[in-house]
Amino acid sequence: MNRRPLEIAPSILAANFAILGAEVRAVEEAGAAVIHVDVMDGHFVPNISIGVPIVQSLSKATRLPLDVHLMIERPGEFVAAFAKAGAHRIIVHQEATAHLDRVVASIHEQNCEAGVAINPATPIRTLSEIWDRIETVLVMTVNPGFGGQKFIPQTVEKIRELRDVRSRYNCSFRIGVDGGVVLENTGELVTAGADTLVAGTSIFHTPNPGAAVREMRQAANEAISQRV
Repeated sequence: MNRRPLEIAPSILAANFAILGAEVRAVEEAGAAVIHVDVMDGHFVPNISIGVPIVQSLSKATRLPLDVHLMIERPGEFVAAFAKAGAHRIIVHQEATAHLDRVVASIHEQNCEAGVAINPATPIRTLSEIWDRIETVLVMTVNPGFGGQKFIPQTVEKIRELRDVRSRYNCSFRIGVDGGVVLENTGELVTAGADTLVAGTSIFHTPNPGAAVREMRQAANEAISQRV
């Protein structure tokens, strides 16, 4: 089975920004693989979050790669700025650009990994012309825009479909899951084929974010070990 090493990706959207450096250090020390950064513009999604300055500051505060998720209109116009700020992986939405191939190429030109996110109502076939040229497919398991939403169970089938596509066509993209990821559904998601678990509220809205990362990783590893 074509799988990538498991990543726990804490999303700082749910972190306490008054002590953001300490929060990031806690999950880094606990074994988080990447830091997920949600960028929202109030147009593509009904919320406004953070921008280039926070990414630039984070790149100096952690040794972990930054997974920058652009939930914005015209994402191609901002690729270079986020790459320069320290992004390692830049994820754009299939629904946000009419020129996805061009945007993916521009991400690679900045020496970053390219990812594409799809919303819950977007079928995976819309990526059929691009999945051999991207490093990540991020399945949104809630409608993007706000943290703390309830997981949409029907999206698990999309993870399975992507796993099968990856195997059938010998692709190498990671399968990420973003939205409503909690300890209780970690095993199901990993069994379905997820390699990257993006979790915000279930990590940072706990008394001990580091412990939450360790528990999620343990649950994921148990699911992997039980998979045939």
